[in-house]
Amino acid sequence: MSPIALARLLTLAAVWGASFLFMRIIAPVLGTVPTAFFRVSIACLGLIALLGAARIRWDFQGKLGACLVLGMINSGIPATFYSVAAQVLPAGYSAIFNATTPLMGVLIGVLFFKEPMTLAKLCGIFLGLFGVGILSGAGPVALDAALLQGALACLAATTCYGFAGYLARRWVSGLDSRLSALGSMLGATLLLTPLFAWSALTQPPASWGGWQVWGSLVGLGLLCTAFAYILYFRLLAEIGPVKASTVTFMIPVFGVLWGAWLLNEPLSMAHLYGGLLIGVALWLVLRPARRRGAA
Repeated sequence: MSPIALARLLTLAAVWGASFLFMRIIAPVLGTVPTAFFRVSIACLGLIALLGAARIRWDFQGKLGACLVLGMINSGIPATFYSVAAQVLPAGYSAIFNATTPLMGVLIGVLFFKEPMTLAKLCGIFLGLFGVGILSGAGPVALDAALLQGALACLAATTCYGFAGYLARRWVSGLDSRLSALGSMLGATLLLTPLFAWSALTQPPASWGGWQVWGSLVGLGLLCTAFAYILYFRLLAEIGPVKASTVTFMIPVFGVLWGAWLLNEPLSMAHLYGGLLIGVALWLVLRPARRRGAA
């Protein structure tokens, strides 16, 4: 991997790690659906402006419908689940749970897409789930119904990511990555717009927040979503999906550090033990299989 690609990978990890910090600031004030809606809609507007400035033609090659559905699965639904988690979980917890994405991808590939299961991958799945269990039960946050709700919300989001990875390979392969990102944000916005309208009419937030909340929304939408998606698709083209997915190793580190530094979230040895177990699990899942010698 070139130094430039490594720098991009570290930048993406830092940016996505900050997304959990922003959601932790926004979600307790605005609620679940408004947080998710503003995140994807601001990202959508940012991508429209970017593609307009770059004079990129909106030629989806007949794949616009696939992009919209993919965006609902890959962006709209996960953004909602992570907004649920952000109301009860510290930012560092959500970031570490996010690292189970490749584990979910392996399970989904085996169950639904006829991907082969190896012993290393199977061990990685169980080790990763054990790490999540340690993180949930031994950390600075008490193990209660709220913690379990937040953990399940994060795991539901990573399940969506697992499905989306396989669907993207089948549905939008060969499409300009910037158009794929825009289509995804359009689909997510279309999904969440009626939910946001209903939420705003029936259960509006007690407060729409101040400059800190809206500054965080702009950062979440433009930096952590629009810019991050472009950077991620650039890495996919440059180093391939397997190496690009190793960004999940580094996101928890940045997520925990951002939360501890800016939100004074407590640290404990559970972060270390759970994070290390998930890291080893990811290595088992992502390491390339050994080639058998010619018969």
